[in-house]
Amino acid sequence: MPADPGQLSFQVIIMDLSIVPGALVCHPLEPGWGLGMVQSVVGHRVTVNFEHRGKVLIDIRHVTLTPVREDRSQGTR
Repeated sequence: MPADPGQLSFQVIIMDLSIVPGALVCHPLEPGWGLGMVQSVVGHRVTVNFEHRGKVLIDIRHVTLTPVREDRSQGTR
């Protein structure tokens, strides 16, 4: 509840704009999960399908996913 009823209260969520459906990511604390593809982003909740872990719901307020740039010309990430 705002201290002054005339004031608006809001929460600011800073998101990495590269975390969008279809983006490739890695979980910095779980490298064994392998590469993941973002399935959906709803607010601070991101669903990612990882190679070696499967589908995981991640709260990006607590974990910063690492975007992976796929370089198709080199065949590397």
